[in-house]
Amino acid sequence: MSTVVVARKGGTLAIASDSLITFGEMRLPPGYEANTKLFNVRGHWIGAVGSTAHIPVLQQALAGLPKEQLRLASRAEIFETFRALHPQLKERFFLNTKEHDSDPYESSQISILVANAHGVFGVESYREVFEFERFWAIGSGRRYALGAMYATWARARSAREVADAGVRAGCEFDTSSAAPVRLHTLTLKT
Repeated sequence: MSTVVVARKGGTLAIASDSLITFGEMRLPPGYEANTKLFNVRGHWIGAVGSTAHIPVLQQALAGLPKEQLRLASRAEIFETFRALHPQLKERFFLNTKEHDSDPYESSQISILVANAHGVFGVESYREVFEFERFWAIGSGRRYALGAMYATWARARSAREVADAGVRAGCEFDTSSAAPVRLHTLTLKT
């Protein structure tokens, strides 16, 4: 799968990911594929895990939203953006919304992290939105990343250091994550 992390410390934010793409048992290391798990849409950095198809679908779907519908500055705005996006994912991109028979809602089948000038956020498959005060990680390397970011937090000077430690731990211990690390930093709007 992947390791994707976000961190917030002082006035800085960071989003980072590993670079490995996998197809079941097959690994497609950097240098074979130009895909990235991080992309920018109108100043908002997005990191996705799961199916490789999520990246181009989310890039096109988010970029295609009218400016007034692509609002990612708060939990409420992100929820509304993804609520508006869900029907498009089904109709334009043929998303299969079923995970389990007991699902309370249709699933968007995505797990993403968002970093922008307003903070660091996460969106899960039922459009649950989280705002993180320190850091968070998604993907198969998340447990290693969370441990490393927790251990680094107190002594780190910036969000960049925290995020870098998290992804590197994922790359070190998770079989589905590998370097090089891709990392972007931003300044928090006060």
